[in-house]
Amino acid sequence: MTYQLDFSTFPELVSQTHESGVDEGHVKFLDKALHDQWGLGRNLILVWVPHDNAIELLVIPHYALSEYANRIDRDSADPTDFMDGLYTYERRSESVIEGVISGTKHVDANELAHLGQLLGYGSTRIELPFSPGKDMPFSMIEMLVKRYSISYVEDRAVTLFDIVGFTLLPPLEQVTQLNSLAYSVNSAYAKMLNNNIDISFTRSTTGDGFYIWNRDRSIQANVNLYHFMHLVLADNAIANQKSTTNLTPRLRTAFHVGGHYEFYQSEGLNPTLSSYIVGDVTIELARMVERALPGQVLVGDFWVSMPDWVHGHVVKIDTLQFIDKAQETLSSLKGLVLSGDSIDGINCYLTGDRSEMDGFGVLRYTIADKHDRLRNVYNAKINIYRGDAEPIFLGLQTNDLQDFDTVSADVVTSLGEVSL
Repeated sequence: MTYQLDFSTFPELVSQTHESGVDEGHVKFLDKALHDQWGLGRNLILVWVPHDNAIELLVIPHYALSEYANRIDRDSADPTDFMDGLYTYERRSESVIEGVISGTKHVDANELAHLGQLLGYGSTRIELPFSPGKDMPFSMIEMLVKRYSISYVEDRAVTLFDIVGFTLLPPLEQVTQLNSLAYSVNSAYAKMLNNNIDISFTRSTTGDGFYIWNRDRSIQANVNLYHFMHLVLADNAIANQKSTTNLTPRLRTAFHVGGHYEFYQSEGLNPTLSSYIVGDVTIELARMVERALPGQVLVGDFWVSMPDWVHGHVVKIDTLQFIDKAQETLSSLKGLVLSGDSIDGINCYLTGDRSEMDGFGVLRYTIADKHDRLRNVYNAKINIYRGDAEPIFLGLQTNDLQDFDTVSADVVTSLGEVSL
């Protein structure tokens, strides 16, 4: 069976093709050539270089990056490296790989040659019936190549919705509750689009819930995902209020910003159209939600750099600053309609303790996972006020956390001022 790209299943590509006036035949030709190099998932395309009527690729077996990382470990010339322990040793080799795959796939000829020499693989040249950059934008070529590659992102916000008691439900109720959660996700997305809030989300299932992230990368995109989480939880809460049966899931939710690998699995003979993510951020979210109480919303403890496209620079921001930024931008949700009533106001905050001398202090909790590894989290609350309707209270208050299994809790302040 001859492979050919199905445009109807790739809306982003259709949009770019129409906007740029690119010949669909050229797109199909290039994608077929990339598909042949991919070899049903045996290989990945690491980087590419454009030429006149040609493209040069560095194609490597999917295991080559891991082999290279292991070779770095074996060839270490500094005996003191071994004194740092296995974890530090592994992280050093991983950081080298992350540096290679975190940038764009479009590189110059010198970088392709350098990477090929490091990994021990030569380049592949493909002759094309068109000129890259002239007859097809580099951005479109990049989009096509990424489907056959792997990337690393270090500043992605991801939220995890987990259905409480899912494995104890009969199969039909499991399907019903997953569909209910999926509807809440789609409903929240439609509401944000109607309010002209830009979010390009994607999701992958965990079996008993969803990881959801924004395809866009910036502090604005990450804040929008946090607001998106609010609306999903609000829709779910309203559905629970109206439901008289066990058809609407009760959720526990986690939000975190961190690094992950992004790739496209093979589906039949082709790579999937939606990407999958795996890495530190998904591991952290899974461990966080394991300890979360029903109805609780946890936020991870992060301090990461995020692009700020509005002001044209990169900012380093911690969890407390991020929540402050989210609160500042909540006005964008005012007027949005939930169950027939428009939103008058929203408060989102991290819970803590109030003292007579120091005022209010945010509590940071330390929790231990099933492997006895420690991580810090915050307990989040969201209050939504709608006209004459009853307020919607999401998350748990501090005095509701008696059963929250923590190792310790301490009052914290921000790591530093963020300049926006």
